[in-house]
Amino acid sequence: MADVARLAGVSPITVSRALSGSTAVRKDTRDKIVEIAEKAGYRFNQAASNLRRQRSNTIAVVVEMTPTTVRPMSEPYPLALLGGIIQELSSANFTLSLSTMSTFTSAPAAVDGIILLGQGMHNDAVAGIEQLGLPLVVWGAPRPGSGHVVVGSNNREGGALAADRLAQLGRRRLVFLGDTEHAEVADRLDGFSARLQENGAHLLGMKACEFSFVAGHDAMQELLELHDNKIDGVFASNDAIAMGAIRAIAEAGLKIPRDVSVIGFDDSQSASFFVPALTTVRQHWTEGGRLLARKALAAIQGEHSESEEMPVELVVRDS
Repeated sequence: MADVARLAGVSPITVSRALSGSTAVRKDTRDKIVEIAEKAGYRFNQAASNLRRQRSNTIAVVVEMTPTTVRPMSEPYPLALLGGIIQELSSANFTLSLSTMSTFTSAPAAVDGIILLGQGMHNDAVAGIEQLGLPLVVWGAPRPGSGHVVVGSNNREGGALAADRLAQLGRRRLVFLGDTEHAEVADRLDGFSARLQENGAHLLGMKACEFSFVAGHDAMQELLELHDNKIDGVFASNDAIAMGAIRAIAEAGLKIPRDVSVIGFDDSQSASFFVPALTTVRQHWTEGGRLLARKALAAIQGEHSESEEMPVELVVRDS
């Protein structure tokens, strides 16, 4: 290692960090050191380094949601997020340990840090993980005064985009579907409601429901009955709920988009194939996963980072 450091004009500790993939070393310096090491025939012993540093070079990714038959783990959340996380961690020579909330809290693995996907109702998932005292980054909705880094989409802006689109379509009798016990959903409703007031539209009501097609169908059916089918716009807190709502609207004899406009949230793959193709607010899942991983790696190195909200965009289709 000393020879590599001399050839590269850096310290041995910089060589060690570079060859272990540490983000504490600039990429151009890291690439230079790796090239010199390869030419010199030097092979970095990752296992020995981990043992000396008491590091596992592993990050736990804990999924807060409990998969069910109506809400499987094969949806973009969490799969697309996981893809971005794996991409970033592998480039830093870190491995990923995937676990559910209940499994991890009952028997925590030996890891250097944790990425938590989902805050849970009332932030309860975060509270359970924080007790472990490990570097933590969370996917969710940032809150003032939280002691951990949060990465998430700009949910309030997403709600405002949905309200603006419905206003452009002349919709005035609107409902919201989703459970605001989840911070992200609460922010979507806040952004939606605030912009509705500016646009002069009226929120007839809202119905809490789970993030599934069946729940969206049942919630929409109840609201249609309550308001005698006099609803002309729907904002659903995710795409599965929106698709279920569309089914209920069709069963009530109403046409989409002639009678009712529906907007979802996520831009899941099925949104573009659904009939009618779903207008929705797009989240950038893969980049979100990469950002989570970068902030987790920084936290493990003792570096400070801030919570961050990612931009969203409205994808206009047929609904």
